[in-house]
Amino acid sequence: MPNAPLVCIGNAIVDVIAPAEDVFLSDNGLPKGAMRLIDAEEAESLYAKMGAATEISGGSGANTAAGIAALGGSVSFVGRVADDQLGRIFRHDIRAVGVSYETPASTDGVPTARCLISVTPDAERTMSTFLGTSVDLSEADVDYDAVGAAPITYLEGYLWDSDSARAAMMRARDVARDGGGRVAFTLSDLFCVDRHRQDFQQLAAGGVDILFANEEELKGLYQTNDFQAAIAQQRGRIDIAVVTRSAKGAVVLSGEDTIEIPAADPGKIVDTTGAGDLFAAGFLAGLQRQLGLGDCARLGAVAAAEIISHYGARPEADLKTLAAQTLAAS
Repeated sequence: MPNAPLVCIGNAIVDVIAPAEDVFLSDNGLPKGAMRLIDAEEAESLYAKMGAATEISGGSGANTAAGIAALGGSVSFVGRVADDQLGRIFRHDIRAVGVSYETPASTDGVPTARCLISVTPDAERTMSTFLGTSVDLSEADVDYDAVGAAPITYLEGYLWDSDSARAAMMRARDVARDGGGRVAFTLSDLFCVDRHRQDFQQLAAGGVDILFANEEELKGLYQTNDFQAAIAQQRGRIDIAVVTRSAKGAVVLSGEDTIEIPAADPGKIVDTTGAGDLFAAGFLAGLQRQLGLGDCARLGAVAAAEIISHYGARPEADLKTLAAQTLAAS
C-alpha cells in the first residue's frame, strides 16, 4: 500500500490569476482578501475586465495533488470538469505535471469552474469563484477501487457545501479506512468552518485521521480567539492535526506530542495563493515516504515558501531538490 498513489478529491477549477491595483477591487466591488462565489454572468464580466492573466488548473485539492507530484510522489486527482475549453485546459495541465486524472468530463451543459484571482502589490489575493460543474461531483465520478488501495485519501473542505460531493467523500472515507488507508481532511476556509462547524468538529474528533487547518480556521472551529485554547481543544481528538501559522511556522499535534517548526524563508512574498495547499502537499508527500512528522512538516514549509515567492499555485522551482536540501539540513 505505501507505493500506491495517494488520492485527492476536490473542486476542479481553472485559476485565472492577474495582478491588480486596489482601485480595481473597489471599482468592481471586490472585498480585498476574501473569496466570494459568483454566477456565470458575473464571471464572464469580471474576466473581461482583468488584465493579462495566467490560466492554470487549480482548486485546493488539485493544487495539493500537483505539489505531491512535484515532490516526486505518486498521486491521482478526482474532480469534475465539463467538456469545454477550460475543462480541456484543466485536464491537460494537471496531467502534464504528473498527476493521474481520469474523472470523465461532464456533458450536462454546466461549464467548468473558474476562480478569478486578483493579486495586489502587497501579495494579497482576492478571489471570485464560479463553481460550475465542480460541485456536482458525485459517487459516480469517484474510482473507489483506487481509493481503497490508496495509503492516504485527501478530502477538500470546500466541497462540503455540495450534498452529492459530501456523500461521495464520506463513502471515500469509509472505503479508504476499510482498505487500511488513512483519510486526511482540510478545513479549507474560515467561511467553510462557519457554515459547517458541527460537521467539521465531528471530523476533527476522529471522523478522519489527519486534519489540516490554519490558525484562524482552528480558532473558528472552536469559537475562540485564543490559539492555545484552540490547540488544547484539538489535542488528542485525532491521530494527526497540522496547523499552519503563516510566518510563525506550523504546529503538528499527535497524541500528547507537539512539534513546532519555523516557516521557511520565501525571500520575497509575491502571491499567497496555494500556500496551505502546498503545505499539505509537502506533509502528505513526506507521509507517503514514511518520514517522521517533523520532516513532513519541514517539507510542507519549504513547499509553501516556494509557492508564495511567485504568482500561481504551481511550483516553479525544483521541489525535489529543495526537499532534499531541507531534509539534509534537518
